[in-house]
Amino acid sequence: MPLRDVLAVVLGGGRGTRLYPLTKLRAKPAVPLAGKYRLIDIPVSNCINSGITRIFILTQFLSASLHRHVYQTYKFDVFSGGFVEILPAEQTLTSTDWYQGTADAVRRQLRRFLSREPEDVLILAGDHLYRMDYGEFIAFHRESRADVTIAALPVSAHDAPRYGILKTDEEGRIVTFWEKPQGPEVLEGLESRHGDDRPYLASMGIYVFRMDVLAQLLDEIPGDDFGGDIIPAAIQSTRVYAFPFEGYWEDIGTISAFYEANLALTRPTPPFDFYDPSRPIYARPRFLPASRVDGCRLERVVVADGCRLYDADLEECVIGLRSMVRPGTRLFRVVMMGADFYEDEAQKAENHRLGRPHVGIGTGSHIERAIIDKNARIGQGVVIRSHEGEPNREEENYVIRDGIVVIPKNAIIPDGTTI
Repeated sequence: MPLRDVLAVVLGGGRGTRLYPLTKLRAKPAVPLAGKYRLIDIPVSNCINSGITRIFILTQFLSASLHRHVYQTYKFDVFSGGFVEILPAEQTLTSTDWYQGTADAVRRQLRRFLSREPEDVLILAGDHLYRMDYGEFIAFHRESRADVTIAALPVSAHDAPRYGILKTDEEGRIVTFWEKPQGPEVLEGLESRHGDDRPYLASMGIYVFRMDVLAQLLDEIPGDDFGGDIIPAAIQSTRVYAFPFEGYWEDIGTISAFYEANLALTRPTPPFDFYDPSRPIYARPRFLPASRVDGCRLERVVVADGCRLYDADLEECVIGLRSMVRPGTRLFRVVMMGADFYEDEAQKAENHRLGRPHVGIGTGSHIERAIIDKNARIGQGVVIRSHEGEPNREEENYVIRDGIVVIPKNAIIPDGTTI
């Protein structure tokens, strides 16, 4: 059932430094995911599948490709009343600064939200992988007569220090919030689910606010961040509840998290199901041909549209749009994002004249434990090995993060290179 009195706000303006170099040329929500999607497609698809079709996306940093993707993907007819509208950071008569944090971004656009007269505002992150029925979330919020409701994930004592931990009473109202508690002595007394192997509730950074309460909190509390400023103060002055979420959820905030979340899709039973026909994840239609696979051995491989793979050996890989994998190549645990274009014969001739590899992976290359960003040119006989356990470093044409080799967008790796 459509939720016409709910406004969704997706926060997509952060610098995404922990995802560098994937965020070197694009905003974090524009980073490609699972071969053919982008991170922004997850929250927007969840909204559409939940009947929420009034959606704002707040952007700021390297947002051109994100804007292009959103405008080419999400279009509603004139009779539905739905929209996906981008609100970039902008200079005004009262402020010339960039967004200073999540709460500051919403505060600066508050007049636009108030003009839509919603009953509730759903605040979402643009870099999480999960599927949630926001209709159930909103229903819980309203049945609890809450001013604010926070989606909460049960976690173990081992994982709790990574998150903001919510302590609830018997009816689910939050009485304490502790940001990333370190050590068992701090965790003691923060349990919300007694007798459970995941006794703590972690904030997922997903909130529902009554519109009037959100406006009041942002006016009275000067802080710039929801998790660090607004939520702790709201717990002291308003009715704040936790909505327990039991499904799969992953914060795609680091290179290792991004890499593992993608490779998890190659499992026989992946933790996130892109094949759910009742709750699809939407993406821009590109009208690409089917992928061609000739003489290859593929084991646990996800292949997107428009790829050409010849006489190659691939295991536990995600292969993105328009990827070219040439004969004799061996890929093991590789996330390849593909390309934005196909090269024609004239372009290939020019590459040959310049001694430059074609887009894709050249013949006889062996690559393991790597992320290859879009339009990368990897020459013949290139070897990229695992650097697990080694320190992070950045070179001219590649970056090592968490032991994973990342080949940036548009990078050129010459023939015979060993990394």
